[in-house]
Amino acid sequence: MKQPAGVILAGGQSRRMGGGDKGMLTLGGETLLARVIARLEPQVAEVALNANGDVTRFEPFGLPVIADSISEFPGPLAGVLAGMDWAAAQGHSHIVTAAADTPFFPCDLVPRLMLAAERAPIALAATPDPERGLARHPTFGLWPVDLRDDLRAALADGVRKVVAWTDKHGTAMAEFPSTPFDPFFNVNTPDDMARAEGFL
Repeated sequence: MKQPAGVILAGGQSRRMGGGDKGMLTLGGETLLARVIARLEPQVAEVALNANGDVTRFEPFGLPVIADSISEFPGPLAGVLAGMDWAAAQGHSHIVTAAADTPFFPCDLVPRLMLAAERAPIALAATPDPERGLARHPTFGLWPVDLRDDLRAALADGVRKVVAWTDKHGTAMAEFPSTPFDPFFNVNTPDDMARAEGFL
């Protein structure tokens, strides 16, 4: 498998933070989005940003911005589809997605997802969970762009949960340690931002 393209998912509505772009919030003097780009860029062939609305607000980052092709904010699967369509046009066979509000994800995310994908078409990141055994992080995955038409049909049929679609195709888990804290911790609320400051 060649180096995949990277797609940062920033298409959500950030209701719990009062709306707006969570990725533009500042953590330790840098925006969350800048931190995510800095972690993802060295691991992939190129990076695009999945976001909706006025694209000019992302101009300082110098990345292509791709909007959902499906209206009414159907969730992260729409961002995955937008990323697949963009990557296919660039000649990539796979994409890796990362969430724009998760500034501490692992610096070896992509190689470990690629290794996991030797066992199944799709690979998702996961961490140990005391209650569930293994907690999947469905916005952090490796996706073959050949599945984009299947995903398009699933979204048209009303599928919204990531794992409802991935489980149908076979999914491997790339397991990451959750100490000293879960690297897939994401900022949803002002309290989460305070915790992230502590993690820094």
